Amino acid sequence: MKKNWLLIAVGLLVAVLAIAAVACGDDDDGNGNGDGNGNGNGNGTTGTHEQTLADVLARGRLVCGVNNGVPGFGFVDADGNFSGFDIDFCRAIAAAVFGDPTLVDFIPLTAQARLTALQTGQIDVLIRNTTWTLSRDVSSGLSFATTTYYDGQGMMVLADSGITSVDELADSPICVLQGTTTEQNLATRLPDSEPVGFEDNETLQVAFIEGRCDGWTSDKSQLAGRRSAFPESEGGPDALVILTETFSKEPLGPLTRDGDNPWFDIVNWVALGIILAEEKGITSENLADHVASPGDVETASLLGVSFEGGDIFDSGLGIDTDFMQAVIAAVGNYGEIYERNVTPIGIVREGTENALAADGGLLFVPPWK
Repeated sequence: MKKNWLLIAVGLLVAVLAIAAVACGDDDDGNGNGDGNGNGNGNGTTGTHEQTLADVLARGRLVCGVNNGVPGFGFVDADGNFSGFDIDFCRAIAAAVFGDPTLVDFIPLTAQARLTALQTGQIDVLIRNTTWTLSRDVSSGLSFATTTYYDGQGMMVLADSGITSVDELADSPICVLQGTTTEQNLATRLPDSEPVGFEDNETLQVAFIEGRCDGWTSDKSQLAGRRSAFPESEGGPDALVILTETFSKEPLGPLTRDGDNPWFDIVNWVALGIILAEEKGITSENLADHVASPGDVETASLLGVSFEGGDIFDSGLGIDTDFMQAVIAAVGNYGEIYERNVTPIGIVREGTENALAADGGLLFVPPWK
């Protein structure tokens, strides 16, 4: 009998230790990524990956990684003011979380530093013309939200060069940003060309002006942005030509860290809500009319109001049910953001992938219910 009781006692002790081990294991992010210091994600935040919203609220500001050298998308002027398509999406997230689009800090990042900054928790979200690829999605530890801008790589040359096709640059020196998919696409499209790499657009532009490159390759949105602000001393925008050919697919959108589904959902559905607002014809100017009389259940759900006396839809995102009212009031719908930022740099929206699906484009929103 004593021997049997001894065996039972040992068994109970083993079970207790196993339970304790499981409890300790819950301190990491569920993927074996604990850092041994109670910081499951090892990114400078406390607790597990599902922490970003709490960190943002506690800080009282959103930290958004952006570009600062591409007019139309992410640009800072001489007075330190940020503007652009991506900048507005940062402001939209701040409006959704705080009800105030000004509660955001913009952190300019180079192409080489951008992913690391998000991985290590230096920023809460990255909205900086970053291409969604399989390898990045799988191996970077980051999650791509809905595509907000469909782009493609192109080539820009001097207007007086006489170059009219990409093939004419087959063995020429080409200016390109380092740490980008642009480098890989250039190697595929023009394997015999001579890539001349730079960390940022400013140094690249200087080299191009100095004649160190015959071509300048990047996403066409970046080329259009840089062309729109090309120095008048060098001939201004008319001195440059963006060649017709597009030789890659570059879907661009916001990124968050893997393992933080609540934060990812907020970022993702804010972007989708901006698109849906355009579908519904809701603008920053007529917002009050739609709030007072939503017209249909989905519009009421989007705006967080009651439809014909029914219940107010709760998205479950953990922020105010009427968060999209603050977003639309701050930045408008997708069309307004595009017209304010992208149209002025010469990129026509009509007939492109960046039109609404109803107009032949790729912008489509799942049901808001």
